[in-house]
Amino acid sequence: MARILLTRRWPASVEAELAARHEVQRNESDTPMSQAELAEAMASFDVLCPTVSDRIDAGVIGAANRRVRFIANYGAGVDHIDLSAARAAGIAVTNTPDVLTDATAELALLLMLMVSRRAGEGERELRSGGWGGWRPTHLTGRALQGRTLGLIGYGRIARETARRARAALDVELIYHSRRPATDDDLGARYVASAAELVAEADIISLHCPGGAETRHLIDAAMIERMKPNAVLINTARGSVIDEAALAAALTAGRIGGAGLDVYEREPAVHPALLDAPNVVLLPHLGSATLETREAMGRQAVLNLQALLEGREPPNRVA
Repeated sequence: MARILLTRRWPASVEAELAARHEVQRNESDTPMSQAELAEAMASFDVLCPTVSDRIDAGVIGAANRRVRFIANYGAGVDHIDLSAARAAGIAVTNTPDVLTDATAELALLLMLMVSRRAGEGERELRSGGWGGWRPTHLTGRALQGRTLGLIGYGRIARETARRARAALDVELIYHSRRPATDDDLGARYVASAAELVAEADIISLHCPGGAETRHLIDAAMIERMKPNAVLINTARGSVIDEAALAAALTAGRIGGAGLDVYEREPAVHPALLDAPNVVLLPHLGSATLETREAMGRQAVLNLQALLEGREPPNRVA
């Protein structure tokens, strides 16, 4: 029986499954733990189960009297974990990459529709009492049919987003990734650079990983290359966008709109984005269906159970 810390609350059914096998302690406050608390946990537990809201850096991993052998991440992205430090310390790290694909793709489509049809603006106007009734020119948005959807990153979530967008909205598909896909069945056209893609696409959907390589990939210069009516969607990582530059462009009417589910300094959101027009801001709901969150927990349990039994886990990243 292992001693396991869940840094945030998991769905009750998965917590119960884990507690039936192991000694489980939960972060009852369900708020982000401090670096000092995480370092203390490294010395007190066999397994750490963090989420994207936890920063597992070299200082945490190198905590004195370290006991943790396994880090079973609850989520697909692992840029909040110093994988190099984990490898050096002999700590195995796993994630849950496959089970949140459908839910996140659904949310990307939701944001595309909300921004293009100005639904966020409309709801805010109605709730504030500012709606004066129907009129022909009121909050006219843009149709999605026949427009070009450009995807930066072309992994599982990007492809499922593309598949659903083409089936439901009849869009043209282009994408940019490190190299052209060899197994694409969607007929999407590869574009050699992100700069070329943002200049051509009507809707730009971000699906690239976080980290130093992609930090502020979408900056003021990239936004300047976008079409005047372009829509920017981010369900990937907040660090990919320079939020100040995006807010300035939205306020100036430089692009058509943006839909964001992730932010660079979560849970903080750049203040200028809160007041920007035609932006839909969601609180990191990409995987937030009960079915998906339960599946993520079960995948994390499978990973850590394999590690504890000396087997290779299905989703090892370090």
